[in-house]
Amino acid sequence: MIPLTAALLAGGVALVCSLLLPFVVRPVLVRLGIMDVPNERSSHARPVLRGLGLAVLIAMVIAGVIGVLLFADAAPASAVWQVLAVVVAGSFCAGLLGLAEDLHGVSVNVRSALLLVIALAAPIALFWVQPSASVSLFNSGDVGRIAGAEASFGWVPALPLWGTILLVIYAVFFISSYINVANFMDGLNGISGFHGLIAGLAFAGAGWGMGLPWLVAAGLILGAGFAGFLPWNLTKPGAFLGDVGSYLLGGATAITSFAALLAGVPLLATIGPMVIYFGDVGVTLVKRVRAGHKWDEPHKEHTYQRIQQMGYSHVQASGFTAGATLITSLLGLASLFTGLWGTLALLAGGLAVLVFYLALPKLLPARA
Repeated sequence: MIPLTAALLAGGVALVCSLLLPFVVRPVLVRLGIMDVPNERSSHARPVLRGLGLAVLIAMVIAGVIGVLLFADAAPASAVWQVLAVVVAGSFCAGLLGLAEDLHGVSVNVRSALLLVIALAAPIALFWVQPSASVSLFNSGDVGRIAGAEASFGWVPALPLWGTILLVIYAVFFISSYINVANFMDGLNGISGFHGLIAGLAFAGAGWGMGLPWLVAAGLILGAGFAGFLPWNLTKPGAFLGDVGSYLLGGATAITSFAALLAGVPLLATIGPMVIYFGDVGVTLVKRVRAGHKWDEPHKEHTYQRIQQMGYSHVQASGFTAGATLITSLLGLASLFTGLWGTLALLAGGLAVLVFYLALPKLLPARA
């Protein structure tokens, strides 16, 4: 099977499963009584079913396994299927940790330790499978180049030992931090679904431009998985992802991003979908610490929450965040076609979008 066809098929399976699985998962969650009760952090006023991210998790794992099997059959001599397998496995583990939090609760120390284990195991596994992770998108045999870019992990083996260690340390903090960031940002209807859709499409676009079929597949699975959740989230009676969904979103996005970086995708293209989320959480936490508040206390001071408190609906407030994320993602993708100066200009543009987004509570008119 042509790798591009395999990637598209995996994405289609993720979308169909994500749309249909809630019919099975939702009654189970209702019987278990897993409800999100409003608290100091909540932007909703009534108890809402949570944990429907379990359906997204199952959908993405099913699609991921299918993608791995199809790639293994199409290019058995390539590590393409192995890279996708690492991304799927790491994402699954992140979602599983979130599920444990939803069902039983996990102590802060245990949760932090497990996050670090996931964030360490994923990059080590990616280093392990890095050779020969290249295959043409358009047929099942040619190993080559697309858009002039090497579709393999060619620059990684050239790193000195200290460089590899630093890269792993970066990955540990990057992946574990973003899982927490995605959890912090999951506070409005639509916000996580939009984020997963945009991030997934951005990664798929980067995979297309760089000739990385596993990245196309990983991006489509991520985007389709969270797109399928949106109708369940945005229509009455509604349902929330829960920690299983937000941990899955953070883990899948961060692990895919790091794998893309190792594969030679420009840095801006790998982090473009994550700039707004990182910026919103980082600036908010700094402000709270400077004001003398505990950083881990429940609150509603994120930019997206302040926009909603001005009278905008959940979808409108989530739309502002998603729109800013879409722009930074497109700027990141543009770096595939630029040199150093163009990349610096795109970086400046992305930071400008972030600054504008953070200023929206002051710029937007309040609504009654």
